[in-house]
Amino acid sequence: MAGHFYNGRELELLIPASSLEVLKTAVIFGADAVYIGGEAFGLRAKAKNFSMEDMKEGIAFAHAHDVKVYVTANILAHNYDLEGARAYFEELKTIGPDALIISDPGMFTIAKEVMPDTDIHISTQANNTNYMTYQFWWKQGAKRVVTARELSLNEIKGIRAHIPDDMEIETFIHGAMCISYSGRCLLSSFMAGRDANRGACTHPCRWKYSVVEESRPGEYMPVYENERGTYIFNSKDLCMIEHIPELIEAGIDSFKIEGRMKTALYVATVARTYRLAIDEFLQDPELYKSRIPFYKSEIQKCTYRQYTTGFFFGKPDENTQIYDSNTYVKEYTYLGIVGECNDKGLYHIEQRNKFSVGETIEVMRPDGTNLEVTVKAIYNEDGEAMESAPHPKQQLYIDLGVPLCQYDILRRKED
Repeated sequence: MAGHFYNGRELELLIPASSLEVLKTAVIFGADAVYIGGEAFGLRAKAKNFSMEDMKEGIAFAHAHDVKVYVTANILAHNYDLEGARAYFEELKTIGPDALIISDPGMFTIAKEVMPDTDIHISTQANNTNYMTYQFWWKQGAKRVVTARELSLNEIKGIRAHIPDDMEIETFIHGAMCISYSGRCLLSSFMAGRDANRGACTHPCRWKYSVVEESRPGEYMPVYENERGTYIFNSKDLCMIEHIPELIEAGIDSFKIEGRMKTALYVATVARTYRLAIDEFLQDPELYKSRIPFYKSEIQKCTYRQYTTGFFFGKPDENTQIYDSNTYVKEYTYLGIVGECNDKGLYHIEQRNKFSVGETIEVMRPDGTNLEVTVKAIYNEDGEAMESAPHPKQQLYIDLGVPLCQYDILRRKED
């Protein structure tokens, strides 16, 4: 994609991808860069992640669209990880990602030895809270550092004022928030034997808690905080769609979206909305301001937890937590991604949720438009007509009565 600049600085929209399909969606729906995990050494071990073959195809697809790809290797490594890490970086070297995302100094050292010509970005997991830390990593050879989520915009401005102009600042601006400091959490290790710092977090911060008194086993006393409920660690999701000007003015180079375990619908929705918001602000700040209600309505069309601005405008208070539920708000259901058109004028999809002939659904397009359509016909792989498609992952051919484009997203509004 064409570069996006403000006062001479290039602005990057950085989107997560859990799989090759989601990577392609991110690219088509507006990413300037995509970050992905391989099958080892990243902090989303439960995500589908990328085989080396998928990674190779994904990087080729992204580069063909002038989009960069960054590979996460941001575990906090133990001794037994190091030998495998070296071999992993040797493999990555042949594939050619644009950068590695790393938090551990040992992993950083190995990466610099094996891939000296590849940029390294320092992960938020490294707790990057001050400009001296940025200067330290710059001197080690890092190109970019990701801010700790605990920083305000004023603190980020202070970092920008004390680091080289060509050093890049990356900041999370949207998505799930960890309740522990920059994501360094022991709850999962302690309660489930799954190490959050090595990619296996079970998200116990989202669980419901009660207190048990030692001499009265089995008697559960609910935990109340401001009489709101018992999900005492459960943070709202970050959303800065209303604050693009402030983010840009702070000197941030890369606007990062959280969500390497999310669906293609989530990725398409968030990427497209932030793409429109950033571009329209750069085109005309008044246009951006007038479109904020539209951005807010669009960003809520994927699953989310309720939104907060996190630490950007000061320390969060009790209003940034969700006490009564650990569930997502879900206004739309993801039905599938449009594939190629066959010689009968029907479009292929791999169906993700049930839909039926005669039903009204929505086509979500990369250019920002949404189109309501009626499902005219559904056929299976053998060409047999079907009234509905009840099973996930079915390979189908559909007629929606309108021309479609490859990578359009199909979704349904829920009552």
